[in-house]
Amino acid sequence: MKNYPAAFWNERFSNEKYIYGKEPNSFFKEQIDKLKPGSILMPAEGEGRNAVYAASQGWDVVAFDISEKGKEKASGLAKEKQVFVHYEISGVLEFQSDVKFDAIGLCYAHFPANIRKQAHHHLMEFLKPDGIVIFEAFAKAQLGNPSGGPKNEAMLFSLEEIKDEFPQLEFQFLKEATIELSEGKHHKGKSEVIRFVGIKK
Repeated sequence: MKNYPAAFWNERFSNEKYIYGKEPNSFFKEQIDKLKPGSILMPAEGEGRNAVYAASQGWDVVAFDISEKGKEKASGLAKEKQVFVHYEISGVLEFQSDVKFDAIGLCYAHFPANIRKQAHHHLMEFLKPDGIVIFEAFAKAQLGNPSGGPKNEAMLFSLEEIKDEFPQLEFQFLKEATIELSEGKHHKGKSEVIRFVGIKK
C-alpha cells in the first residue's frame, strides 16, 4: 500500500508495548458481545487486540495484515490470552479464502483511497448472505485532531462514501460521532469517527 507500506507498520509495531493497547475496541466489543459466536474475518488487524478478543469469546477467527511485526505481536497476545487466531500476512486485495464468514470486523482499517472501494467490495465476497459487518474508523472531520488516524483526508470516511462503498449492506446502524478514544499511545483523546453495523443483503 503506497500510503502506508509494510515498512511503516513494521517500524510502528516493533515497539515492545502494544501501541493501541491489548483491549478490544469498545464499539467492536459492544457489538460482537451481542452475537452468537461463529466465523469472523479481521482485515488489517495489526497487533491483534480485536481478533484475540473475538477468539476469547468462542469465535473462529481469521485475521490478516501487511505487517509481519503485527502478526508477531498478535501471536504473542493470543498466546498470553490462551486462544488461537489464524493470522496471515497479506494485502487486502491479495487476500483469498475458501471460507464464507458470519462476520467481518473492520476497526480502523484505512486502506489507500485509490483501492479502498475495490478493497471493500473484495472483502464483501467473503461474507455470507445475512452476515454482519462491524465497522469503526475515523471520519473526515478527524483531520487535524492529534488523537490518531491518517493525515490524508482521502483515507478518512464520510457517511456518503460508506453508503457508496458498501452497497451490499443494509445498515442497522450508521452514525458519525464524537468519542473519547483511549486505545494505547496512538488512539488517545477526542476523536471524530464513523460507526456502523451492516447486514449483507
